Amino acid sequence: MTPESVARIRDLAEAGVTALRKAGADDGEARVEESHAALTRFANGAIHQNVAADGTEVGLRALVDGRMGIASGDASTPERLAELADRAVRLARLAPRLEPPAVLAGAREIAPVEGAWSEGAGTSDPEARADGVSRLVAAGAAHGAVGFGSWEEDRATVAIATTNGCSAAERRSRTRVLTVMRHPDGGTGYAEAVGSGPGAIDPGSLGDEAGRWAARGGGATDLGPCDLPVVLGPYAVADLIFTLGLLGFSGLALEEGRSFAVPGTTIGAPGVTIVDDARDPGLLPASFDDEGSPTERVTLVERGVCRAVVHDLGTASRAGRASTGHGLPAPNPWGPVPRHLAMSAGEAAEADLLRPIRRGLYIRRFHYTNPVHPRLALVTGMTRDGCFLVEDGAITRPVRDLRFTQSYLDALVGIEAIGRERRLVAMDPGVVLAPAVRIGSFRFTGATEA
Repeated sequence: MTPESVARIRDLAEAGVTALRKAGADDGEARVEESHAALTRFANGAIHQNVAADGTEVGLRALVDGRMGIASGDASTPERLAELADRAVRLARLAPRLEPPAVLAGAREIAPVEGAWSEGAGTSDPEARADGVSRLVAAGAAHGAVGFGSWEEDRATVAIATTNGCSAAERRSRTRVLTVMRHPDGGTGYAEAVGSGPGAIDPGSLGDEAGRWAARGGGATDLGPCDLPVVLGPYAVADLIFTLGLLGFSGLALEEGRSFAVPGTTIGAPGVTIVDDARDPGLLPASFDDEGSPTERVTLVERGVCRAVVHDLGTASRAGRASTGHGLPAPNPWGPVPRHLAMSAGEAAEADLLRPIRRGLYIRRFHYTNPVHPRLALVTGMTRDGCFLVEDGAITRPVRDLRFTQSYLDALVGIEAIGRERRLVAMDPGVVLAPAVRIGSFRFTGATEA
């Protein structure tokens, strides 16, 4: 994907808008994504799969008499593009009238962002990925652990055009490597890294991290239902922040009365500041969203106080404001979603987080978390790949994985200290830059079956 591909994909998006007009649409939108994805999977310390795929996806949205129709697929020829546009228009004529009507992006200046694209992204061959996997697996094996995981590289050129004059295009890339290490004693450890290109990844450090924790996790003891102070590692904190983003920091959730995020209310401890910033070079940035609106930095929580929610074109129009650049591709029942989240770091080292705890838990990661009550941010889930008892300020022994049912809002309010180091964690569809935290109380309902 060269700089020339940006112009070519932009031209294809604008051709899609022209095709919609010719097919009879009053207004319309075209979204085009040309992508390359490569994946290497490994298990039991050996690679078992290498795959790669290239493709161009065209999505057309037609507005006809206040109705909307959407069609998507391959449109490699003008004839195919015309067929896709005709289908979108026919679907629109069969659809119910939208109240209020759909809103399309207009002509706005979109400033480019740094860090969206890495020149080395998605260019590695299977041998290069195999070399990285080999280093990762060897580092885990030094702790007696066996590696499982994946190495993903993606690159794409994305373009959006509308009949209102929007025309936006850019290149984006992402590399993500994750591993679970298993130790013969029964312990498991997890590690991941994500960045705009493979240069951001140190596979040896990932294997060492996961292997060390796997070696500490054997012979786990049972712990019944309890309410204990906890130290959550960055992987677990990323789940907490991202889940709160999905449940509450959305203009649609606020509009529908199912959000806890009312601006001006206290929803976190005084040290908690959370932003969503798609223009931060360290957060896999994007200069525009999936509707073609420029992205903005939005402060969601400032020193524990809710400040704002994110908007797409629809929720912004109904709220009487501009989009913050958080739209997803149509059709989108979810509304706007924060996808570039970051929680501010604190000043505590890991030892400082653990020191005040007489009896509690250290948790590296959450798994299979699901909302029970969205407005209360009540969530159920499990610990995974590293749950340890903390006694007299130190990690002492592994604990069998636990199930919890906990309000993530109460957890946010209950944060007593925040770590000074942060980790970038992939939480599809986005990323979270998260520190470790100490929380005064966390509710566990029992051990998991596995």
